[in-house]
Amino acid sequence: MDQDMVENGENGHVSDSAEGSLTTSVLIICVIAASAGLMFGYDIGVSGGVMSMEPFLKKFFPSVLKKMADNHTTQQDVYCTFNSQVLTAFTSSLYIAGLVASLAAGLVMNSTGRKGTLVISGILFLVGSALDAFAINVEMLIFGRLFLGIGIGFANQAAPIYLSEMAPPKWRGTLATAFQFFLTFGNVMATLVNFFAAGLNESGWRVSLGFGAVPAAIMTVGALFIPDTPGSLVQRGKIHKARESLSQVRGIDSDNEAELNDIMSSNEVAKAGHEGPYRLILHQRYRPHLVLTVAVGLFQQLTGINLVAFYAPVLFRTFGWSGSSALLGAILLGMVNCGSTLVSTYLVDRAGRRFLYLEGGVQTCISQVAIACIIASEVGDSGTAALSNTGAVAILVLMCSIAAAFGWSWGPLTWIIPSEILPLEVRPAGQAICIASNFALTFVLAQISLAMFCHLKYGVFLLFAAVVMIMTVFLALFLPETKGIRPGSMGEVWKNHWYWRRFVEQMSIGDDHLST
Repeated sequence: MDQDMVENGENGHVSDSAEGSLTTSVLIICVIAASAGLMFGYDIGVSGGVMSMEPFLKKFFPSVLKKMADNHTTQQDVYCTFNSQVLTAFTSSLYIAGLVASLAAGLVMNSTGRKGTLVISGILFLVGSALDAFAINVEMLIFGRLFLGIGIGFANQAAPIYLSEMAPPKWRGTLATAFQFFLTFGNVMATLVNFFAAGLNESGWRVSLGFGAVPAAIMTVGALFIPDTPGSLVQRGKIHKARESLSQVRGIDSDNEAELNDIMSSNEVAKAGHEGPYRLILHQRYRPHLVLTVAVGLFQQLTGINLVAFYAPVLFRTFGWSGSSALLGAILLGMVNCGSTLVSTYLVDRAGRRFLYLEGGVQTCISQVAIACIIASEVGDSGTAALSNTGAVAILVLMCSIAAAFGWSWGPLTWIIPSEILPLEVRPAGQAICIASNFALTFVLAQISLAMFCHLKYGVFLLFAAVVMIMTVFLALFLPETKGIRPGSMGEVWKNHWYWRRFVEQMSIGDDHLST
């Protein structure tokens, strides 16, 4: 039997001797890198809250504020209160910038490394936060959002890859969920800032937007003191520093030279290719990697999490909640999402990726159908009836259910799966495609979600429920389990899969080595 099979098991699982240990050093380093999620999470939480603040609307979007006032004096369709393309551009502009940045991030990482890309992302986010805090018109506001988007595009590309390359295989899932935890924690931080800033009257929204500089500064300063990944250092010819980086994160008891030799061999194979990673990933042998990488990037947003994450305060105000109550509801949602991410941290390397995906999909679908039924029965098609207190509480509970399901499944797994299944030679390209597809769809949904809510009314939740069910079935059929499997052993997983084996079974031994 092949020696690699002896070490990894027939299905590619890592043996106890090869899986590595969770050292204090690697834990601290990965936590610092994962704190990049603070920036993304803060922005997700702050935008919806700021959009519900009357001084912000008065300065930049007075037409929306007028519709809110009309709802209190006449019977208006509440579904369409916040339907403004310019208002949603405040949220969505960030993601079009993030899309472009994520495609360029691979080139930036090749020249500056994972660590350098994290530092650059933090600086860009700092600039964007300052522009938004001091904005005097809509153009300056959206210009600042573009800087934020570029920073997030770089961070969302570099941080998951950094975590995947630094973490020991046994703990890869757990450490990778740290990015999602910081993302949800940043969301909670933003909703808390929004709640207190709302009491500052005219300057509250400036405080909320400017406070985004705090998570950016935390990550940027921390990133200056962590090493780059061994894979990135080897790619740039810094073998001595790669050896030092391995020793720092693996400890002196691990076989660091063997791991370094594997990285160097993989790098040589990647360099020997005559095609760039973006053309290489289009080859048939990378079909499973490409399809699933794009799928998980798109699926995360097709869960309908936009309506919960971005526009929760807006939705609450739509149904008659006061500004402070709407922000309190958003805080609760953020706390549920943050806590559920800790559940994922515990379960992802125990129950596995597939179980979390499937359970999260079923829970999300049921919750969305229930929300649609409540809104249909109490508010109706006309959108002129009031939502009862009982109905409002029920919707909040069901939204918390969606936030929890997302927090322990579809949220963190989007950052874990691509970095696990992509081989080194196409990893930056594949990760960039995943994030770009995610941002592209996020941009579209952020721009049209409130318009969809206006035209489809409660039916928008039924639409997302149907889509979630289809996606859950797709993942049940086509996503293999990657728990505890080294990226170098994924070739065996593809060969044993009922469908994907047809794309990889013709690979030669030399081609199979590319997966290491």
